[in-house]
Amino acid sequence: MSGAIVKRTPFFKILIANRGEIALRIMRSARRLGYGVVAVYSDADRDALHVREADQAVRIGEALPAQSYLKIDAIIAAAKASGAGAVHPGYGFLAENENFAQACRDAGLAFIGPSPEAILAMGNKAGAKDIMREAGVPCVPGYQGADQSNAVMLAEAKSIGFPVMIKAVAGGGGRGMRLVADAAAFPDALRSARSEAQGAFGDPTVILERAIVDPRHVEIQVFGDRHGNAIHLGERDCSVQRRHQKLIEEAPSPAVTPELRARMGAVAVQAVKAIGYEGAGTLEFLLDRAGNFYFMEMNTRLQVEHPVTEAITGLDLVELQLRVARGEPLGLRQEDITFSGHAIEVRLCSEDAGHDFMPQSGTMARWQMPEGIRVEHALQSGSEIPPFYDSMIAKFVSHGATRDEARGKLISALEQVTAFGVTTNQGFLIDCLRHPVFAKGEATTAFIGNHRDVLLAPRPDRGSDLALAALLLYVTNPHAPPWQRGRSLAATFPLGLQIDLGHGVQEIEIVRERDGSYLATSNGDRFSFVIDELGQDSIRFHHDGLMEQARYLRDGDGLHILHRGVTLSVRDLTLAPPESASATGGDGKVRAAMNGRVVAVLVKAGDKVAAGQPVMTLEAMKMEHVHTAGVAGTVSSIDVAEGEQVTTGKIVVEIEAAA
Repeated sequence: MSGAIVKRTPFFKILIANRGEIALRIMRSARRLGYGVVAVYSDADRDALHVREADQAVRIGEALPAQSYLKIDAIIAAAKASGAGAVHPGYGFLAENENFAQACRDAGLAFIGPSPEAILAMGNKAGAKDIMREAGVPCVPGYQGADQSNAVMLAEAKSIGFPVMIKAVAGGGGRGMRLVADAAAFPDALRSARSEAQGAFGDPTVILERAIVDPRHVEIQVFGDRHGNAIHLGERDCSVQRRHQKLIEEAPSPAVTPELRARMGAVAVQAVKAIGYEGAGTLEFLLDRAGNFYFMEMNTRLQVEHPVTEAITGLDLVELQLRVARGEPLGLRQEDITFSGHAIEVRLCSEDAGHDFMPQSGTMARWQMPEGIRVEHALQSGSEIPPFYDSMIAKFVSHGATRDEARGKLISALEQVTAFGVTTNQGFLIDCLRHPVFAKGEATTAFIGNHRDVLLAPRPDRGSDLALAALLLYVTNPHAPPWQRGRSLAATFPLGLQIDLGHGVQEIEIVRERDGSYLATSNGDRFSFVIDELGQDSIRFHHDGLMEQARYLRDGDGLHILHRGVTLSVRDLTLAPPESASATGGDGKVRAAMNGRVVAVLVKAGDKVAAGQPVMTLEAMKMEHVHTAGVAGTVSSIDVAEGEQVTTGKIVVEIEAAA
């Protein structure tokens, strides 16, 4: 199944058909091995770090992936123009597209990945399951037939039994995937999954699977070469997910014994040998409580979470990819693979966990990473986070002798991350790592769903956070009395502030006492601070008998603060006009919640709608987000068309409120 033997020619320059952190990661290993590197970029990425760091860079189109990173002809032309002899697809975009691999082959370019035939066989979820069944690998019951009609799909779902999973056959990263609880919800979930799959992969075909309740998501890293050798590099546990996308990955899995590892690894190696697989690949399994594992899919590429495997094996997986691609044997036997310690990776995403993980875009005003831990990213202060691509902006990888040591290092590092200007899931990740269920190694794919309320609960010291924010807004205001150390000649008059933390406006009063301390009062609670040092971007202070530090960035009426590992973004609304009904949709106008593309208009002019009824679906950062009516009434106007790119705040649907 590996296809015809392809004559290999040496390559000395590699074009990386991707962007962001994975492009920089590939560059690092390629340069260490003596290769030149070429970047490609869309209009949105013209000033991106991966473009600046490359030896050469070629524009391949406009911002949307379909107009740039998914354009096979443009990427092949870029390779030819730059003189590259090989193409590394990274992950996502065209990494698992057999047509792209074939186009590279036809153009005389080495594709740093498996053959087009192997990608076609294993990259398609339905075809991969057929191959696995023939090889005796256990698979989840489901439907992967050619008949994709709505009626057949619903009938098959009922036959499988709810709950069922809808999955895009060409998909990955949780896109084109929906968990459906009952028949009534199935039609809309099917439409949404198809739409998302078409936008992300250019293929709306889906399969159905029975949903295994509360499993672990465990995957096996494999490598094969063109000489018939194949090995596995152990497993990764990727159970902590939201929207079916991984957030935390670790190796080894807390649930996998050496015996189970050997069994799963042997199955994985047998599978890749059967198809003559070449390069890096990952077989993904669901592991139930009884230790039974079921094949889900194979990713015919490098995984986002490959660094945890590198950490415990000491191997450079990108280097192995490059060596295999130029025809070398792996040079490793299964008995050569040893595992050392424990590694955990988290994905820092530009999203608001408190608002259903809604993607965020904008300017990263300040970006400072911790030392002493592996961080994969492609940002710097002032970088733009565009709305067109995946929301993951960085990966943090810790390694320790034990799982607890790795977890502790990771928490400490995340507490030091300065990411000001775009909301991230930094605090949410810390809370996940600290949660007792995760700490015990007992997290399943239901972890976030089961513990969502606790993970998203306001911090116990939210009041002091608000007080600190008010204090910083007060002392950094250019019109406020300048701060100076020591006692004050006289106490100041109380100053009332109105502060927006993104979840409503809070009123707080600040006064400076004669002893030089500051007293903040809110909702009857009083907080006392003594400022020891006030710098341009940091403050050192005493509070509740403790000396603490916080980093901050003042931006007009806004302020960003990093305190105790949590980033807060606040605005001073003291002099702002009162909030209008338009801010909540109470004026009947539905506004885009983020920059994105309209993928479905769910109503038409003249329709009667209820408050909370879905009216439009917007796609941002490869995920769909349903927008709802703020009031009950009649749709008076549709102000956008399907396929249109809209900006945050744009009116998309207008509703005349019912009398």
